[in-house]
Amino acid sequence: MPDSQNNSASAPFLPLAGKNVVLGVTGSIAAYKAADLASKLVQAGAQVDVILTESAQEFIGKSTFAALTHRPVTTGLWEANSPLAIDHVSLALNADCIVVAPATANTLAKLALGLSDDALGATVLATAAPLVVAPAMDANMYVSPAMRQNVETLRGRGTTVAEPGEGRLASGLIGKGRMQEPANIVGLVRQAIGRNGDYSGRKVVVSAGGTQEPIDPVRFISNRSSGKMGYALAEAARDRGADVTLVSAPTALQPPAGVNVLSAHTVNNMREAVLTASKPADLLVMAAAISDFSPVEVAAEKIKKNGSGLTLELAKNEDWMPLATGPRLVKVAFAAETGDAAFKARSKVESKGAVFTVANDVSEAGSGFGTDTNRVAIVDATGATEQLPLMDKLAVAHAILDRALPHLK
Repeated sequence: MPDSQNNSASAPFLPLAGKNVVLGVTGSIAAYKAADLASKLVQAGAQVDVILTESAQEFIGKSTFAALTHRPVTTGLWEANSPLAIDHVSLALNADCIVVAPATANTLAKLALGLSDDALGATVLATAAPLVVAPAMDANMYVSPAMRQNVETLRGRGTTVAEPGEGRLASGLIGKGRMQEPANIVGLVRQAIGRNGDYSGRKVVVSAGGTQEPIDPVRFISNRSSGKMGYALAEAARDRGADVTLVSAPTALQPPAGVNVLSAHTVNNMREAVLTASKPADLLVMAAAISDFSPVEVAAEKIKKNGSGLTLELAKNEDWMPLATGPRLVKVAFAAETGDAAFKARSKVESKGAVFTVANDVSEAGSGFGTDTNRVAIVDATGATEQLPLMDKLAVAHAILDRALPHLK
């Protein structure tokens, strides 16, 4: 688990605690989004140093970023904010990641050529930290041959490119060029910083959410799972360098940046996706709430109300987690219970072929469905039980990955 974390239930887990992030802002109308990005990076625990290019200052002022980061803002090569060295060199040496957002066509071209005629270019050229760029430009510019070559040059050097989205641009044109949302860029920064983490080179599969078994074209049987625990596990594995596949039942959560997300509505959808993704994987964490029962018959049309009630015949679904196999696969099961969750979870360790089961009592305050915290017990094949305190779900996710890591081959 990353250092310098407060795991009490009252404090959120800070995934970028102790990390230094340099945020370069260039001359685009999307510069207003950079203010939100700076705020989100600070909220994630990072120390953020902002570099504003000359053209960026035509769109947004340095006082905005100084207020958000509580740090001095660099606007030129000749400023002396750092008492240690020329400012851009100091920022370059101390950075854990540099993110350029928005990154204009002009800035991307300069970065690809290695130009250092401003503070941002000099800082990027002088650092060994990973680089994340979030392009933002008008229609047709991003897809032009020159820009494609510049982007591929940067990718070839290991730069993470936050692909812009399509939609209405500031000019009024419709096309590809909208800067990615700040929350996604924060996820890519976390991924870039953790690229060489203890899960680097590992393939991790996580299932999440509650499956939905149809009754008719309108209605379905499901459960209260929000998917938050599974999504936290996917983010934590990504942040530690893993190649992550998240198999998700329907949820209101946004897909984590840098994670391959597969949709699975029903038990059968989930089964097919998980079993296929697990074959080359190192770790499978089954955090999804899989429906135990499904309707025997699914009506072809919406069932209409009448004078009587409705009786449904349900069939028990097969427990297919034991069928997940692979030459390196290690499995972790979940058990959402009411009452003595740890005791009820012991039988699931061996039956599912897991190295341990993560059990939680969903009737306990702060540990149920939809909460941002969880209190879990880790039960191994011998029946030994480790009770963890109530923690932020991202902290719980890291604790689970800590305990799974020694089992990986």
